[in-house]
Amino acid sequence: MGVDADVLTEWFDEVGRDLPWREPECTAWGVLVSEIMLQQTPVARVQPIWLEWMARWPVPSALAASSQGEVVRAWGKLGYPRRALRLHAAAAVIAAEHGDVVPSDVDTLLALPGIGAYTARAVAAFAYGKRAPVVDTNVRRVVARAVHGAGDAGPPSNTRDMADVEALLPPEDAPAAKLSAALMELGALVCTARSPRCADCPIYDDCAWQHAGRPAYAGPAKQVQKFAGTDRQVRGLLLDVLRGSEGPVEKARLDLVWHESGQRDRCLDSLLVDGLLEQTGDGLFALPGEH
Repeated sequence: MGVDADVLTEWFDEVGRDLPWREPECTAWGVLVSEIMLQQTPVARVQPIWLEWMARWPVPSALAASSQGEVVRAWGKLGYPRRALRLHAAAAVIAAEHGDVVPSDVDTLLALPGIGAYTARAVAAFAYGKRAPVVDTNVRRVVARAVHGAGDAGPPSNTRDMADVEALLPPEDAPAAKLSAALMELGALVCTARSPRCADCPIYDDCAWQHAGRPAYAGPAKQVQKFAGTDRQVRGLLLDVLRGSEGPVEKARLDLVWHESGQRDRCLDSLLVDGLLEQTGDGLFALPGEH
């Protein structure tokens, strides 16, 4: 039971999506930007903003030279805007310490600000063609079904998940990197969470979940992320006011975006703490570095 690497990579070569960060001419910087943007955000929303960023900031030093405010504004509606600040901080270190070239080594990548286990390995594999286990939600689900015969993956365990994927990778760099991309694509397009398209699956015959009769997932319930009425929504509304303004704004403008003053003020405070907004000496609010 499990994953036939040759069959899956052939399938990927045929049906893998034509995404700009997969083009041969895409730099490691382009791959890094795409990976940060794609965390918790669908491809369709990322692609136009990624294209804008790469046209505007084709190398890390170009992004590092811009203010944090410009970067937060350009992040647009991608959500989780702290990612923009982390990317800005990483760009500064890449420009200053790595000759404006994104490092290829996982440990060096991990030392960059805001770069975690997944992103470091994704850049090593997808930008540099290295053998590195790349584990996201889609990959965990494919492994849970194809290898373990479970309906879905349980709670994440970095050590176990990495070991599971490591065991599937061919020993050579290039085929391993290709398989990493193929596993992720299979989970995104076919082996989906809610209605998997098993009839279209290239590894259907070897899938442990099929052989077990496709048992339902029986593990711990997964948290469903709400959005309406959450602090995330309110923070986004507050940031939208600043993105749409030329300079600092009065608190009265921000007060209009949400009816519940306690939640609104708490969210405003959290944006200040996260460095996504700043308060001027005369009590106005601005994007970082824009006052």
